Amino acid sequence: MIPVCRIEDLPEGESVRVEAGDATAAIAVFHTGGAFYAIDDTCSHQDASLSDGWLEGCYVECPLHAALFDLRSGRPTCLPARRPVRTHAVTVVDGMLYVHPSVTAVPGEPVRTAPEEAVA
Repeated sequence: MIPVCRIEDLPEGESVRVEAGDATAAIAVFHTGGAFYAIDDTCSHQDASLSDGWLEGCYVECPLHAALFDLRSGRPTCLPARRPVRTHAVTVVDGMLYVHPSVTAVPGEPVRTAPEEAVA
């Protein structure tokens, strides 16, 4: 579980890049439509940061070649990207946003919340 930020520090329509450590690539966390989504930060077409992309609803456009990715599934919706990016589960615990890089997000599943004592 990787701490991201307090939920009030990631306004609606914004994103943040989180370094996940040696074993996992960077992760982009988005706040859109009242929900939080986390995907691999690197475009599957070419090495570009998706957290620097343009966010519209549940889609992010790669800033390099305009590939569009669905934040809910990680799937590209147009060329030049052909491969999806991984999605990651997100939880909120007492107002703090966390990403679980080893847990794939389930499309349509709401952000899970838990009491503070659940974070160990």
